[in-house]
Order: sequence, then C-alpha cells, then structure tokens
Amino acid sequence: MNKNTHGKVQLHGFNNLTKTLSFNIYDICYAKSVSDRNAYIEYIDEQYNAERLTSILEHVTQILGANILNIAKQDYYPQGSSVTLLVSESHTKEGPVNRQMLKDNTPGPAPEIVLAHLDKSHITVHTYPEYHPDGGVATFRADIDVSTCGQISPLKALNFLIHSFEADIVTIDYRVRGFAREITGEKIFIDHDITSIQDFIPDEVRTDYQMIDVNVYQENIFHTKCKLKNFDLDQYLFGHSQSELHPDEARMITQKIKHEMDEIYYGRNMPWSR
Repeated sequence: MNKNTHGKVQLHGFNNLTKTLSFNIYDICYAKSVSDRNAYIEYIDEQYNAERLTSILEHVTQILGANILNIAKQDYYPQGSSVTLLVSESHTKEGPVNRQMLKDNTPGPAPEIVLAHLDKSHITVHTYPEYHPDGGVATFRADIDVSTCGQISPLKALNFLIHSFEADIVTIDYRVRGFAREITGEKIFIDHDITSIQDFIPDEVRTDYQMIDVNVYQENIFHTKCKLKNFDLDQYLFGHSQSELHPDEARMITQKIKHEMDEIYYGRNMPWSR
C-alpha cells in the first residue's frame, strides 16, 4: 500500500467503504396471566418508546462523531416504535487513512465520544413486542442497524448498544461492502483488521454470554450470536416471584423460558422435552 511519511494510506478520493452493523436483542419474560402479559407489553412499550430510542441513537452518533441531518420517529398502536436518523460526516477535514486507528479492534466506549468520519449514513431502530397467547412467554425484540461510509467502523458503537438494553439473546451481523482506492489505483476492500465481532465486546460482557461465531472472511461477513449463561427465574417473572410458585410450576416455567431462548439462539423450532 502507498503510505506517506506518517504511515497513513493515501486514498484517491473519499473512503467510500460501506460498513453495516445489525444489532438485534431479545428480552424474554414469563407472564402468568393475561393481565400480567398486557402489563409487560405496556412496560416494554414505555421503556423503549420512540423518545428513549432516539436518545440512544443520538449517543451512537456522538460515539461515531456524526452530524444528525434528520430524525424520523414513530410510536405505533397497539405497541412498537421506530426511529431513523440520517447522519453525515463530522466537520473534520478528510485526510489519509490512519492505519493504526483502524487496527484498534477493541471495544468502543460506553458514554465517551470518539471522533470519526461518516457520509451518506443512517441509523435505524425498530422494536417488536410479542407474546404467545397460550404459553405465557412474552418476547421483546429490538433491531438496530448502523450503516456508515468513512474511516470508522460502527462496531465502535457496539459496547454502548449492549449496555443500553437488557438482553437475554443478542445477534450481531457486520459486513463491509464496496471498495476505496489508493492513489496508485489499488482497491481496498476492508480498511481495518477484524477476526471476530467478539473483539469489540468487553471481557466483562463476554463472560456473561455463551457465544458462537459464523464468519465468511473472504467476503468480509461476520456474525456473532450470544445467549446469557446464568439463569435466575425471578429475573424472568413479570408480576410474580419464584417464592409464590409451586416447585413443579417453577420447573415448568423454567423449561418454557429456556426452550424459548434455545429456539431463538439456534434459529429453529426445537422439540419440546420434559
């Protein structure tokens, strides 16, 4: 690669690699009665309404150093919310690609700000509260997509996003598309080192989750899914506590919740076993 005296790659034009992070979280709950189920859905709908989601995405843009051009947000009836932010690169002069910065494949900050360059970019979030009418299991899903063009990867916002939601299951997809050119004409199909999305997740978070990677390195496609290791039934009961349940009922509910988690984690329907 053609580098200047400071070890930075000289590009022909703008760094127009498109880097897309898809971050999906699932929160699972057992609501014993219809009223408990409705209360859980109302709680989730309020906890992750359009205003709060907008605040989370605004923090993401700060971490990435982006300027917000437009915000579209909507709360839906009877439940669910969507927020879309259009963002542009920050008012910083575009310069050579700093290879050292791009090799920093470590978790990004939670509240701090990291300056970067973005252009023709967007951030979106959609929520999906859901329940089974007979089984008592209710699930909340939030889908967040961060798509950037420029020097920094949206993976730097992953740490903040993980800390912004309480998640039993997390699925993360990351892909780099397109190419930029050096001044010599050589194409650059990826401008930073990455072996796994897990490199961008802090150690204290990784120890809490069982994780599986599915990566296609030659296509710059990376996938990681996470399932919470420790199980405390009280954390999954809405409107009740384990002490109020008969031991047989507690075991049945535990099986239902773990079965739901396994099906989401492995992405397929699984036979029910007692």
